[in-house]
Amino acid sequence: MSFTPITHTCQYNEEEGTMRMYLRGRPVVLYGPSDQDNLDPAKVAPPPQNKLKLEWIYGYSSEYFDSRFTVFRGDRNASASGLSRGGGVAVAVRGALRPELRHDLAAPARPMSCGGKDCRSNLYLLPTGEIVYFVAAVVVLFNVDEQCQRHYTGHTDDVKCLAIHPNKLIVASGQCAGHDRLDARPHVRVWNSVSLATLAVIGAGQMERGVAAISFSRADGGALLACVDDGQDHTISVWEWQRDKGHCLAETKCSVDTVVAVEFHPLDRNQIVTCGKNHIAFWTLDHTNMLYKRMGVFESRDKPKYVTCLGFNHNATNHTVRAVHAGSVFSLLARKDGAILSGGGKDGRVVAFDADLNATGQENVIEGHYGGVRVVAEGRGSQLFVATTRNCILHGDLDLGFSPAVLGHVDELWGLAAHPTLPQFVTAGWDRLLQLWDGLSHSTVWSKDIEERAQCCAWSADGGAVAVGCLSGKWLVFEPNSRELLASHHDGTEPIQTIQYSPDNKYVALGSRDNFIYIYQLDDQGRRYTRIGKCLGHSSYITHLDWSEDSQYIRSNSGDYELLYWNATTCRQVPAASSLRDIAWATHTCPITFQSVGVWPESADGTDINSCTRSHDSRLVATGDDFGKVKLYAYPVTQPKSLCHQYGGHSSHVTCVRFLPDDSRLISTGGLDTSVMQWVID
Repeated sequence: MSFTPITHTCQYNEEEGTMRMYLRGRPVVLYGPSDQDNLDPAKVAPPPQNKLKLEWIYGYSSEYFDSRFTVFRGDRNASASGLSRGGGVAVAVRGALRPELRHDLAAPARPMSCGGKDCRSNLYLLPTGEIVYFVAAVVVLFNVDEQCQRHYTGHTDDVKCLAIHPNKLIVASGQCAGHDRLDARPHVRVWNSVSLATLAVIGAGQMERGVAAISFSRADGGALLACVDDGQDHTISVWEWQRDKGHCLAETKCSVDTVVAVEFHPLDRNQIVTCGKNHIAFWTLDHTNMLYKRMGVFESRDKPKYVTCLGFNHNATNHTVRAVHAGSVFSLLARKDGAILSGGGKDGRVVAFDADLNATGQENVIEGHYGGVRVVAEGRGSQLFVATTRNCILHGDLDLGFSPAVLGHVDELWGLAAHPTLPQFVTAGWDRLLQLWDGLSHSTVWSKDIEERAQCCAWSADGGAVAVGCLSGKWLVFEPNSRELLASHHDGTEPIQTIQYSPDNKYVALGSRDNFIYIYQLDDQGRRYTRIGKCLGHSSYITHLDWSEDSQYIRSNSGDYELLYWNATTCRQVPAASSLRDIAWATHTCPITFQSVGVWPESADGTDINSCTRSHDSRLVATGDDFGKVKLYAYPVTQPKSLCHQYGGHSSHVTCVRFLPDDSRLISTGGLDTSVMQWVID
């Protein structure tokens, strides 16, 4: 959190009571209320006394590989060029499992399971009983039994990989490059999972694009940390992370192809394995701290497109199990008792084997609507955690099955609306999901596939209906308890950008990408919607709109930074904006108004701020911007230079922010990071 001065070029006309604001050089004239005190644009308004604290994150990060992503079995000849001792390395093979590199000594091992396109190993159980995983730029520590979360917030952009130290106390997490050239360079942070204190920051300024995979050594108590960056050469580096600012022992080019996993040998700190597209490689760190690579050799007919995951098993075996899964094997888990579990992405099956890769007959299939298996992690006793390709985390066991612990969205997320009286809210995204959440229990009340890609949503004033605007120009209305479809309409062929019900619940206004505002009237039962007209006058797409408290007027912003006013019942523009300067507005979602001048930075692009909202007690304003920031201001923000409290956590553009009805919490949604974050207002 930091104080951020917000400045831009503004001219205040004392006689007219207007502020002329410039967005990308275009002047926007805004009329203040008639009782507005004189303003001095040179003065700086203080930030609010209230602050935000991250309370809960809904969702989980998982991405897809494309349809060509497959897995392989290697060739036994690779053993000559690889590890010198320890247990075998089990690898996945086109729906089959095969142990590679047979050796004489058995060794316990933590398996390395790869995540998706932009994720790697990203789900573990800590001794505290918490599972640790990442969402956007935050690492989440979630105790499923006690239903409580903690958060490590040291990162500045997308976290891409995790590793757990052998002592199970220390965690390393790697991130990609962010918006800020200095503070958001790709790096690895090593931190204490109990105190959440940062212990080391590794590789800032030395890694390209992002950190693809990381691993602690185990044979020496975790003194070394191996990192593979996401640059063109996927450089592998080995660090003494406990030395001041981290000391790089060795680094060299790893592969021109994608690397998805890196893992130290469990009994030899000088042996490392990497795998990924078209390869598995074995590295030796010699006494001069030079890294030497030997490639695994494949039979020509079995040369892989991807080695998707690897794990050290307890026993040295030489056994291949074919046709285990219908598609790719995305996760291998070597359990403490020696058993091996495999997870298939396409078929959703989790299959158990003994230490010699003999099938035990135990398996379970994840329900299809949760997605395919991405990661299988060991829980307490026989319990397992399964992360899926549809951003869910399930918990259970092979005998009794699995139930969801975490649900989320899986595609770009823009729609967010808070219930008018209850601590609940709905979200709607491009994944065709409409989801109802409870802000007190931090749970998903229900999730519904609406079969349309959604862009926005709104609650009716009485809480009896939820309207959803879609990318196709279609919009739907649902009864929130039964999830019954109450109405379906189509206005134009462009996306519906925003929906708002009038305070008296007699009308609903829809702002479209086609530059029009469509207004519908509701019948007394709120089940029938009749269009009374459309508002013509904007020269660009509609971005935001608000209703007046008396439900007579609408104000709207557009993509070319206009602020226009409308008579809602006649659908006619009110040309004299000054005549509505004293109108009381039921909401404040339009960022371009006299009362929100100060939320715009100097020389701002008019699209920088995606969302704006005012608290119900009219004391605070929150915004979400293109740089992943949630900002909190004191309302009204009429001073061009206004300070705010600024918060990170999202790794993508923040698409929407809304206060819950009692103003105790703020909800924010991330676009491409698909996350939903809940903030407590202190």
